[in-house]
Amino acid sequence: MQNDKVDFKKEFQKRLYAFVLKLIEFLDKLPKDNVANRIGDQLLRSGTSILGNYIEGQSASSRKDFTNYFNTSLKSANESKLWFALLRDSKRAKQEEVSWFLRELEEIANIFASSILTLKKRK
Repeated sequence: MQNDKVDFKKEFQKRLYAFVLKLIEFLDKLPKDNVANRIGDQLLRSGTSILGNYIEGQSASSRKDFTNYFNTSLKSANESKLWFALLRDSKRAKQEEVSWFLRELEEIANIFASSILTLKKRK
């Protein structure tokens, strides 16, 4: 059981890292106009924040601190969905490219939300 938890944490961290690498590749391909640059900057911040806060949470000093980092990761995942939708709907990114990211962000957000609920029940 404990080994499963450790494996899940490692795999989830790898998944988040792979997400950020794919995000960077995606952002490099955006049009070089003012709007795409601004939204791309916001997306880079929110998208990388998901991984950054997850990593920080792993060394949190308390359950409350740990939960706060997970909350921030969840918020960043939700914010990233907005930026992707704006890039798609403003025709600066293709529907097919954005769809994968939106699905992945939905799954990531669900994992964080579930974890947060579990943490809050354990108080």
